[in-house]
Amino acid sequence: MAWFLPRLLASIVALTLGGALGVLAGALLKSPAIGAVVGAGVGVGLMVLRDALHAGRLMNWLRDGQPGDAPRDTGLWGELGYRMERALRQRDQALAVEHQRLAEFLSAIEASPNGVMLLDAEDHIVWCSAVAADHLCLDARRDLLQPVTNLVRMPAFVAYLQEAGWREPIILAAPDGTGMLQMVMRGYGDGQKLVITQDVTERQRAEAMRRDFVANVSHEIRTPLTVLAGFVETMASLPLTSSERSRVITLMQQQAERMQVLVADLLQLAQLEGSPRPPPDRWTPLAALLQRVAGDARILSAGRHQVSVEAPEGVELACLETELLSAVGNLANNAVRYTPAGGQIHIAWRMRADGFGEIEVRDTGIGVAREHLPRLAERFYRVDGSRSRDTGGTGLGLSIVKHVVQRHGGTLEIDSEPGKGSRFRLLLPAGRVRRPAPVPRLSEPAGTA
Repeated sequence: MAWFLPRLLASIVALTLGGALGVLAGALLKSPAIGAVVGAGVGVGLMVLRDALHAGRLMNWLRDGQPGDAPRDTGLWGELGYRMERALRQRDQALAVEHQRLAEFLSAIEASPNGVMLLDAEDHIVWCSAVAADHLCLDARRDLLQPVTNLVRMPAFVAYLQEAGWREPIILAAPDGTGMLQMVMRGYGDGQKLVITQDVTERQRAEAMRRDFVANVSHEIRTPLTVLAGFVETMASLPLTSSERSRVITLMQQQAERMQVLVADLLQLAQLEGSPRPPPDRWTPLAALLQRVAGDARILSAGRHQVSVEAPEGVELACLETELLSAVGNLANNAVRYTPAGGQIHIAWRMRADGFGEIEVRDTGIGVAREHLPRLAERFYRVDGSRSRDTGGTGLGLSIVKHVVQRHGGTLEIDSEPGKGSRFRLLLPAGRVRRPAPVPRLSEPAGTA
């Protein structure tokens, strides 16, 4: 209110001065009263004109988008301009803070592995994250304000959108047919909808693998159990000669050993999946490990194959010896089982140009068709089930090999062709390989003969 008294005084002065000048002018015209009224009116008019000029400047400043500071007038209009300028600046700051918070919130949603889409009451797309756009084959910018049912035309999605309540999420195939999506919808505001999408392809695949695994384990164990139960019933109900009893006991022993091998492989897989990664500083000599694998392969072969090994001295691997021995041993045993008599099996080590170390098991066996190679390391996957059972395989060997090499930070590579043999390579990263340092050559002393 600091402007009030000066303005009041200025108005009184203008009115008084105008009236006095009017009285003087009216005295000359013989009408002092009229002159006083006219003079007072002129004084008030000048005050009004002055206010109009100040108001015009302030209105122009507001109309032009508040460029710079408000007009710096004195009195009422200066105070009014300052107050308006401060209120507008505070509003702009508050809006900037809210925009920053909104941008951070949207950035956080964009960083989420789940997709988020906002729909208005008419099911038009108000906002869509990049992940949701990828899931639903949309364009996050171009498709804004478009009806979502015109763009996502899956009947299951449209039916879910029209439901009331959306108590349960739904799982449906992605529009591009490359995977599975789980979709959750919630209502908010005035008829608006929040749609959350999640790629559950791997989860569905893992669930299918789990079901297949349980079914396969049940089948693999049920078969020898059925055989054993049949033999036990035969021995209990039929009189058998000593040779027949010996043969039945031998078959029962084979089935029991088959179950033992299967259970041992299952336990090894469970141990690999539940144990920590091998330490990077426990070094194992490579040559001795490969020689042990070759020796076991020769025993299994019983002289039917030519087993050779190429293992340079001095190379060491940072690994769990038992795990790597099991992995390479599985490959060598498979080579013996699936290579006809007279074939060759070669176990070798070499350093690759990319720094990885490579353990290779190569055979001249029956080979595998190309279409089977991507699934060859899956649990219980068999190219020929009857042939695998005849050779004593459980269908878990290559899965164990893959788990072991992945735990050591490496990969399993398979090349094979029917009738031309197979090549299995375990690639280990350079950080797990230690080669012997080169011995410097000593120069001969000068003058020696």
